[in-house]
Amino acid sequence: MAVWDLSVTLEDLGAEAPPITVSVTSDLHIGGVILKLVEKSQVRRDWSDHALWWEQKQQWLLRPSWTLEKCGIHADARLIFMPQHKALKLGLPNGLTIRVRACFSGSVFRTVLGICKMLNIRRPEELSLLRPVEEKKKKKDKDLSEEVYDLTDVPLTSVSRPCLYNGMPAHFADSPKTEKVYKMLSVPQPAPAPEAIAKLYRPASIVDKAHIHSRCTHTHTHTHTISTFTSLCSCLLSFLLTHITLATPLRWLDSSRSLMQQGVQENDRLWLRFKYYCFHDMEPKYDAVRLTQLYEQARWAILLEDIDCTEEEMMLFGGLQYHINKLSLSEPQAMTSTPAMDDLDSALQCLEVKLDVGGSSPQDLLDNLTAPELNDYLKIFRPKRLTLKGYKQYWFKFKDDSISYYKSKEESLGEPIQQINLKGCEVAPDVNVAGQKFCIRLLIPAPEGMNEVYLRCENEEQYSRWMAACRLASKGKSLADTSFQSEIQSIRSFLAMQQTNPSTNSSQTDDNINTHSLVSPRYSKKYKTKQLAPKILDAYQNVAQLSLTDALLRFLQIWQALPDFGLSFVVVRFKGSRKDEVLGIAPNRLIRIDLGVGDVVKTWRYNNMRQWNVNWDIRQVAIEFDGNVNIAFCCVTADCKIVHEFIGGYIFMSTRSREQSDTLNEELFHKLTGGHEAL
Repeated sequence: MAVWDLSVTLEDLGAEAPPITVSVTSDLHIGGVILKLVEKSQVRRDWSDHALWWEQKQQWLLRPSWTLEKCGIHADARLIFMPQHKALKLGLPNGLTIRVRACFSGSVFRTVLGICKMLNIRRPEELSLLRPVEEKKKKKDKDLSEEVYDLTDVPLTSVSRPCLYNGMPAHFADSPKTEKVYKMLSVPQPAPAPEAIAKLYRPASIVDKAHIHSRCTHTHTHTHTISTFTSLCSCLLSFLLTHITLATPLRWLDSSRSLMQQGVQENDRLWLRFKYYCFHDMEPKYDAVRLTQLYEQARWAILLEDIDCTEEEMMLFGGLQYHINKLSLSEPQAMTSTPAMDDLDSALQCLEVKLDVGGSSPQDLLDNLTAPELNDYLKIFRPKRLTLKGYKQYWFKFKDDSISYYKSKEESLGEPIQQINLKGCEVAPDVNVAGQKFCIRLLIPAPEGMNEVYLRCENEEQYSRWMAACRLASKGKSLADTSFQSEIQSIRSFLAMQQTNPSTNSSQTDDNINTHSLVSPRYSKKYKTKQLAPKILDAYQNVAQLSLTDALLRFLQIWQALPDFGLSFVVVRFKGSRKDEVLGIAPNRLIRIDLGVGDVVKTWRYNNMRQWNVNWDIRQVAIEFDGNVNIAFCCVTADCKIVHEFIGGYIFMSTRSREQSDTLNEELFHKLTGGHEAL
């Protein structure tokens, strides 16, 4: 075969160095090209981490056995021989910025695996990388240099659960510098200054919350003819949404493509965040960093009003933050146990769990086989437009996953007025403990949309039992489920934390409390410091006995109980509709939301999904559910790959089990999220 010259740039020689020319033939494999290149460079060093990058095609040549002809490389190809691992600045949820060695040649999913192993964060499939858009620095900010902690020398570990020495992994215990960084990673940071909260971006509407999923490569254009005023307004709204979105501060990277393929360069800044809100197998003893970073992400979501909560809930979050901040400064974090004792404790915990599961008495097993019932007088209300809320009292029966109600207890042996199936419904609390208001808001799927129903309970005890039952029923579980009692207890403890304790004089507890750092700007503007402090300290009295770990877990538990928890928003247009709407993507369902008023129109659960397809040519997502329900939509402010990756990612998360906790099926993840590129 004919011999021809191939020019390759050697990145290690510098940007001004001329490319190296090697004589090759079309049947020469990539490994042979690298061998000739190294020999001609006459540079003696370890080249094992280097690979060829094809600049025109924006792809790595990672198969050394493939020939140049098979790869499609000709003499005009611009190739660069560079390291596969480079330095990367990483912003963490707690505001810390570190510099790490990251893989630029593998998929982002694999890159995140390596970063999380080094940082000792288990379950790395729950996280991903965000790319912030660089903002122009003001003149006042030029002198303010951000502190970056260098961890490029920390070796990557291949062990899924590393041995702990003094409470930290061995590769962090090598030097005082890395030891200090690990403590900063695993201990909650002090409360942020109110000025820092005020400067950060806060979403003002549901459309603003969809900005994080923007497309940044091209704008959305309409090619159809505008014939009516309605179409004109709709298209104008789409145009504005698209162009507003282009200026958004963040966007998720594609998990199936490499950093280099997405334009990330050495020493660029990315953010590591939890993307999928399914937190599996949380063990505080081994998940110190994971637990702390998750708390920080939840705290900032609340402070920046990215998730809505009531005033009582905000004060409870403030009290927990105040308690966590005090414990973080006072409690010693280092663990003095030896690795052998750590392994023994872990083995004993596993044995204890197995004994608890297998130690059920025959009577307990019999009770589980016969599902219990709930019977009580409750008040029900079905809101309609232009009507005031009027509750009517009925006798309610709760059996399996359905609610039936009758005019009175005496008539409960006959036919009910109505039977409501709660499987697949939305359950949200509507509670004000101080005002003795204990309501359960139900959004029940119906062919024409979502039916809204309110149930009002008389007291906390009744509310705890019925709320727990509704939550289980929405997941398709009955009252015989083993988690029923624990769900009741969780609701009781949540209500107890919202109660004020008049016997304690909270105003004398702490005069130095920085209230505006513990609540969102909405409440900082609504109340003065003297008004906020008693409210926060009242909530603090109810959690003051919790340890640091229990306080972190309780904070996350309350965060997960919020109605809007785990929702990611994308502006879409459904097939057959002339207006834009919002699609909410949750860990277990898809939600259709009216863009104008923010009301939930329809809900579809993943467990009812039969299949979903993406038409990559017209960028349309089509989903088929049980009961011959089919939906299709195009994304207005995001690429359909974003929605495809979220749906596939959440379905992948549901396949995980505790028995396979140390194994991760990476191939299945890419099949579910990668689309046509993975195939």
